[in-house]
Amino acid sequence: MSIKSDNRHLYLQVIDHLKLDIEKGVYKEKEKLPSEFELAKKLGVSRATLREALRILEEDNVIVRRHGVGTFVNTKPMVSSGIEQLNSVTDMIEQAGMKPGTIFLSSSTQESTDDDTRRFKSNLDSGMVLVERVRTANGKPVVYCVDKIPTDILPESSIQGDESLLDILEKEAGRRISYAVANIEPMGYHEKVSPILECEPEASLLVLKQMHYDSSDEPILYSVNYFKTDMFSFHVLRKRV
Repeated sequence: MSIKSDNRHLYLQVIDHLKLDIEKGVYKEKEKLPSEFELAKKLGVSRATLREALRILEEDNVIVRRHGVGTFVNTKPMVSSGIEQLNSVTDMIEQAGMKPGTIFLSSSTQESTDDDTRRFKSNLDSGMVLVERVRTANGKPVVYCVDKIPTDILPESSIQGDESLLDILEKEAGRRISYAVANIEPMGYHEKVSPILECEPEASLLVLKQMHYDSSDEPILYSVNYFKTDMFSFHVLRKRV
């Protein structure tokens, strides 16, 4: 069926048509789409127009293209959170109606690096606690977490493998996180993290790097979290000023 029914650019019509087909279940999650030749013929557009639409759909994580294999419908993220909200991973998973869990990988006390000194604005003579964990949702690995805390704020012996670090800091150190400054970076396949999260070779990750501050504006926790993009999506409310 041709989609040439309005005055918009054809690739925009293709995008809307394919999104609607996915929503209706014509093409299901993880299902392979017809070939470019078949889709272009079905929609009544050129392959160049179709490729532009598929390129944008891939950027939006609606589809994933696997070289030499085909184009597949991406899994719709099950956890969606406002990036302006400072929630723990545990809270995000629970709010999505799933059971959170933790796979504790390691904890160690290390000498502080130059980057640590710069981030925490301190000499950090006592060192840093490094914690590595995998967070699970309904038993499936979804986030790989690396956290750093100065030992004079929280010693390694206080770390509990299955508890939120935000809760541990408040309970054990009397330090409540008030806000965080975050950077978000997309990432492709990661040699260490992707296998741990059981990612497909073509699956991307979303990396959230955050410095957490207490009510006195003191940096007390630095975290790097690797999120599976087929499980998590983030949004932000932007206001015109």
